[in-house]
Amino acid sequence: MVSVNEQAPVLAKVEIEIDADPRTVWDILTDIEAWPSWNPDVKEVILHGKLEPGTHFQWKAGPGKISSVLQNIEPPHRIAWTGKTMGINAIDVFKIEDVEGKTRVVEEESWEGLLSRAMHGKFQKMLEESLNSGLEHLKIEAERVHNQE
Repeated sequence: MVSVNEQAPVLAKVEIEIDADPRTVWDILTDIEAWPSWNPDVKEVILHGKLEPGTHFQWKAGPGKISSVLQNIEPPHRIAWTGKTMGINAIDVFKIEDVEGKTRVVEEESWEGLLSRAMHGKFQKMLEESLNSGLEHLKIEAERVHNQE
């Protein structure tokens, strides 16, 4: 099972509570090619295969294109992938759990590489802002879908 690198120069952990069931959150999060439809931070996504470990996907978020590989898929509780962009090696892990009829999503991400060490402060802030923004957009979409059911 893939986990973030706790020793990485850039490491962030954020969480959010969503007023929707875990399956709804899971379905939105794992429909990878639909990310741009609900997350304005993601510009495009191409998934090369099924939602399973080893499947590659390319996506554009922020200043660069990211090449990622799905690592762990445990519906509806955990999805993790590794990614590379601009000399950064990333590990991104989402954990989804039911908490009294709502859903808690915990996202952890680590960045390694020369750039991550050299620009630690700037990248740390950028990663934290990115994760918080992504979870806020996930919350809005999941609650929208949940309220339509």
